[in-house]
Amino acid sequence: MDSLSGISVFVLVAETRSFSEAGRVLGVSPSAVGKSVARMEERLKVRLFHRSTRHIALTPEGEKFLERCRRILCEVEAAELELSEASDAPRGKLRVSLPRYSGLFEPAIAEFMQRYPDVSLDLDFTDRMVDVIGDGYDAVVRTGEMDDSGLKRRRLGGFRRILVASPEYLRQHGEPRKAADLQRHACLHYRFPSTGRLERWPLKTAAEAQAPELPLTLVCNSVEMRIHLALNAQGIVCLPDFTVRRELAEGSLRIVMEERTRGNGTLWALWPASRHVSPKLRVFIDHLAQRLFP
Repeated sequence: MDSLSGISVFVLVAETRSFSEAGRVLGVSPSAVGKSVARMEERLKVRLFHRSTRHIALTPEGEKFLERCRRILCEVEAAELELSEASDAPRGKLRVSLPRYSGLFEPAIAEFMQRYPDVSLDLDFTDRMVDVIGDGYDAVVRTGEMDDSGLKRRRLGGFRRILVASPEYLRQHGEPRKAADLQRHACLHYRFPSTGRLERWPLKTAAEAQAPELPLTLVCNSVEMRIHLALNAQGIVCLPDFTVRRELAEGSLRIVMEERTRGNGTLWALWPASRHVSPKLRVFIDHLAQRLFP
């Protein structure tokens, strides 16, 4: 059990990058935390952290060890939940990675925190691909087709990818009617952080016809930036429909070429197939499925 306690301390230091912060969370002194890590390093005969007067950082050996330790703690937590008489009560820390879709998750997360005050959330908003098990997540939420056999999944909802522009932009530049017309327009593109590739626009073209080369007026990895530019009459943008619900309802953005696009998508919750689904994870996924796409 001393080893397990040391693992818990090590993981907390690795996540907070601070002996002082880890000590505050654990209710012990930074010196006690440092000694625990030092004992583990001595037992393992390896240095886990680079230390300076102001910063600490994991060594390559520490990075590898962290992945294993997170898995161990997850399995221990799952075993405790299975054996506990109160295992039906959602409680504890939940670590989830979600995509950076502004406006989609905020209301659902706020409501979840009110309904389940005993569940503490550690949320990582990122568009990069993550290793669910290796990075120590309880679950991730992502779009697209999922074929990882090591993960279980649940559909949270569907959406459409649409092309939108502001009325002012369309007044100044005209409204495109077919894919080829976009070559004369300002096109605001999204680049996937994980691959560096541009997102392809869901354009319908004639059989065997190639999609037109679109102008690269802007390329970035921000949904919010492209919405802002579209609202300011800077071009046409391809977005999931839920990211611009309010703007479409207000009329500050309009859908263009609706009959010439065919972009449907799905949002999934994914978690390790080998891991026990804890009550806290189960209610979190249920909540998202009920609230994200009312």
